[in-house]
Amino acid sequence: MHDLTITRFIAAPTDKVWEIMAHRTGEWWCPVPWRADVSQWDRRPGGSSWTTMYGPDGEVHEHGGLFLAWEEGRRFASTDAVTPDLQPAGPFMIGIWEVTPEGEGTRYTATARHWTDEARNKHAEMGFEQGWGACADQLAALCENP
Repeated sequence: MHDLTITRFIAAPTDKVWEIMAHRTGEWWCPVPWRADVSQWDRRPGGSSWTTMYGPDGEVHEHGGLFLAWEEGRRFASTDAVTPDLQPAGPFMIGIWEVTPEGEGTRYTATARHWTDEARNKHAEMGFEQGWGACADQLAALCENP
């Protein structure tokens, strides 16, 4: 496989982590000082997604795609291989975000699955571990605070 994965233990109930992960996504989706505008998420398999990320120096990155899976309370997966209007796109990855109960808290796992080693390596060089790790930490902070 051509995966990159981040995992965190979050000291909060799984239903709370899911609620924040799936429905307050703009609050943790990209590392601060970047911010995310989740303008369209049709939360179902085949549903479209559209997120725009804004950088501190005026950068704008738009990300459209489709949900491949939406299992309420457990996981969702999306891809950029197809645009919301069903046009093929240069595929970069399939993203999978999951939560599972673990002891008194929740195990959060985010996986970027790539088509090739080259794409996986490029994503790693772009700062996958730091970026997705910061997002996991931001999600944990939201979930662990009252």
